[in-house]
Amino acid sequence: MAQLDLATFPARAIHERTALRRIDPVLGASAIALALTGLAMIYSATNKTLTTLNENPGFYLKKQAVYLVVGLVAMAAAAIVDYRVAKVYAPFIYVGCVGLLLLVQTPLGRVAKGAQRAFQVAGFQLSPSLFTRLGLIAMLAAYLSEIKGELDLRHVIRATSIAAVPMLLVFIQPDIGTTIILSAILVALLVASGAGAKYLVVLAVVGSLAIFGAFQLHIIKDYQVQRITSFLDPQSDVQRGNYNKQQAEIAIGSGGLIGKGYLHGTQTNLDYVPEQHTDFIFTVVGEELGFLRGTVPLLFLFGILLWRAFRIALLSKDPFGTFVAAGVFAMIAIQVFVNVGMTIGIMPITGIPLPFISYGGSALIADFIGIGLLQGIHLRRSL
Repeated sequence: MAQLDLATFPARAIHERTALRRIDPVLGASAIALALTGLAMIYSATNKTLTTLNENPGFYLKKQAVYLVVGLVAMAAAAIVDYRVAKVYAPFIYVGCVGLLLLVQTPLGRVAKGAQRAFQVAGFQLSPSLFTRLGLIAMLAAYLSEIKGELDLRHVIRATSIAAVPMLLVFIQPDIGTTIILSAILVALLVASGAGAKYLVVLAVVGSLAIFGAFQLHIIKDYQVQRITSFLDPQSDVQRGNYNKQQAEIAIGSGGLIGKGYLHGTQTNLDYVPEQHTDFIFTVVGEELGFLRGTVPLLFLFGILLWRAFRIALLSKDPFGTFVAAGVFAMIAIQVFVNVGMTIGIMPITGIPLPFISYGGSALIADFIGIGLLQGIHLRRSL
């Protein structure tokens, strides 16, 4: 039986207490507060419909609560394990993610609403693309952190090539929303690594040409084209492509300053807003809690979370930690911007969920792993 080394025990105890004090409580509290808000909004968005169908009104609430517990465990594990381990295994993580994206396009993948992007595993839909966001962050951070000196065109091309593979595989699922997130991660890490504006302009031109080519080759589905067309020309297809946008705006507008009250949203209870427990959950917040009691506090929580992520990127002791934190920041920020934007009509509908709020296990767990990585970087910033 191993004996306890009493001589080193006080030093270890002090080190552990000091390490715990390095955890960012504001970051963790804001993420958990958002997730708990999500539970309340998911229940409000689904209970009336489920009751009408003689189903358990708490069905989605209970499932999301289980996902939340798993997410918290995953966050703790990501914080405890040294984040620099991800740099060593980044190529394996990246290849694993690409492999799953290929595998999901086989008969093993589940087709839902015209897209094939998830595996059905014991009642849980595992979406590889949502975890690929983290895999891409790790791989790009590992590559960019090894570059010595100024970033040149060769490095930009290589980084873009790394991102292009999963982006293409996600795009053909089709999943334009996650493709946008992966693009934002690439741009954010290139900016963080000091890429010049001329390289970013070239990247934007190439991306625009690729999107144009996708339209010409009919890779983009008809319903996705309708969404973009209805955004550019709201009067072109009021009954189809513009319906989601109109109902979302009606719901948020009817909430006014203080909302109609929790569980009392007309648009929400009558299920007028499609996908209101996933992509359009922000409409539930706006209608039932209003601008002052719901929208502002929710965006304030996201602002705090993003501020802490940005701060951790600045405080990181090594480039890899800085790039990982910047990638997680970009991953969350672009989701909030696009999701809120599409519900209030300033962005086209792309199917991006609201982090920590929308229903979905893969997204919630992946987002909490991202928070865990941030905590791990913050924890070891002076070790």
